[in-house]
Amino acid sequence: MDPISAIAASGLRARMESLDLLANNVANAATGGYKADREFYSLYTAPESQDSTTMPLIERPWIDMSQGLVHDTGNPLDVALTGKGFFAVDGPTGPLYTRNGNFRLAGDGKLVTADGYAVRGAGAPFRLDGSRPIDISADGTIRQNGIVAGKLELVDFSSTAGLAKQGNNYLRIGDPAVKPSAPTGASIEQGKLEASNTGTAESAVRLVNVMRQFEMLQKAAALGADMNRQAIEQVARVGN
Repeated sequence: MDPISAIAASGLRARMESLDLLANNVANAATGGYKADREFYSLYTAPESQDSTTMPLIERPWIDMSQGLVHDTGNPLDVALTGKGFFAVDGPTGPLYTRNGNFRLAGDGKLVTADGYAVRGAGAPFRLDGSRPIDISADGTIRQNGIVAGKLELVDFSSTAGLAKQGNNYLRIGDPAVKPSAPTGASIEQGKLEASNTGTAESAVRLVNVMRQFEMLQKAAALGADMNRQAIEQVARVGN
């Protein structure tokens, strides 16, 4: 493949991956606690290449952990985290971590996520009485009628590079070397939720930019194909 076609094809593939990430961000613009997917572009030179042609590619996607806007809901079981950190929950195959504090009370008194995963307690599991008011303090301590009923487990990581998404609202540890630790500076606000940190307007602007790049690369690929066709025709004409 000639350099023009190779570069255009690599660029088209990278933009298609960007479109997949953007589509997922747009679909989750209204998902509480959602963290946007971003891409990191790099250049690749094939080791067997006879020239120094470099091709663009997405070296790795990464998760944008920036804080989303916090809004009031008035629901005492809704909690939002400000600062770094995550709520810990019991997933189907082990602990999961989320910023979505849209919790509810199960019939057995457990505090669970919208997917039914039990929210982990710091030190020990806890159960709540749905007939009594629930007060959740800034450090996650839960009280009912002034009596401590439990405490939400909050964790943080020195680096989030070892975390991988599970579904749209959960993170799991993908690197065994990554260990959770107690967060510093994290605060809980009861009756509030953190919104997605990707905005529809921002994603729409990025979508337009990627589509324009995609169109230019399509033209470059067509130009490369046309140049190859003309070269073949010229060689055939000389041979005759």
